[in-house]
Amino acid sequence: RIINAPRTLEGEGFPVRRPFPHTDFREADPFLLLDHLGAVEYAPGEAKGAPWHPHRGFETVTYVMDGAFEHHDSTGGGGLIANGSTQWMTAGSGILHDEMPPESLVKQGGLFHGVQLWVNLPRTLKMTPPRYQDIGADNLVLLSSDDGGSLIRLIAGELDGHKGPGVTWTPISYAHATVALGTR
Repeated sequence: RIINAPRTLEGEGFPVRRPFPHTDFREADPFLLLDHLGAVEYAPGEAKGAPWHPHRGFETVTYVMDGAFEHHDSTGGGGLIANGSTQWMTAGSGILHDEMPPESLVKQGGLFHGVQLWVNLPRTLKMTPPRYQDIGADNLVLLSSDDGGSLIRLIAGELDGHKGPGVTWTPISYAHATVALGTR
């Protein structure tokens, strides 16, 4: 099924494409929202972020393919999410956080490209304590297809007997696959 992702603005006005939620939301469970951020080439002074705001009862998973975001939260978690890194934030019983472009991206401009997935927590875990996971690009499990034409960066869950570094409350696998034309 193909869904045309509507374009919207988030935070202080950065563009996202949101393939879900959409009118038939039943197929998305346990996922609440998916935002495709960019790819956008910012001019100096153009990069924007999402200032302090609350979340509760779910997890946000931000994967940055190119560029960087800085994350801060009310538990003291956070850091730079850049070039293949992931932040896995469990809002649980409640958290305040921000995601902002680093000063260098604001001043100089540059490429930004990422995705953010919201994962619903099971009812029994809605009030779990908040936590933050910084999953660096160098910690991902790298796999390739038998023909060598596909590279898979396993972030969380299991794939073909391999386990990603991310710890999930909801049993899911999360990966970034690059598939060359004509390969499997």
